[in-house]
Amino acid sequence: QAQLAESGGGLVQPGGSLRLSCAGSGFTLEYNTIGWFRQAPGKEREVVACISSSDSSTYYADSVKGRFTISRDNAKNTVYLQMNSLKPEDTAVYYCAARTRPVWGTSTFEYNYWGQGTQVTVSS
Repeated sequence: QAQLAESGGGLVQPGGSLRLSCAGSGFTLEYNTIGWFRQAPGKEREVVACISSSDSSTYYADSVKGRFTISRDNAKNTVYLQMNSLKPEDTAVYYCAARTRPVWGTSTFEYNYWGQGTQVTVSS
């Protein structure tokens, strides 16, 4: 059974950093396009970053460009989201998701598998 599990969330001060991990089990993440999404209270779930399965090309939402980096470690079957220069508006539950198509998807309906999410809180 294909499963995704996020970890690495927590409380961090503005300007700080966190690294989120998305570990796959029951399937190989290398052959899937992976997206990181986030959902803040009262808001819709939105895409943050994607990494394609075809060539590991990346996509970033404008709000995180230059601050967040998505990457893969195929040996560990894990995808990471490095988050630097965090802002209070980055506070949300962060989810990773997988789709079998080899290109980015920026909408939630384009993804087949979802993790349970990890809370990120940016506050002083």
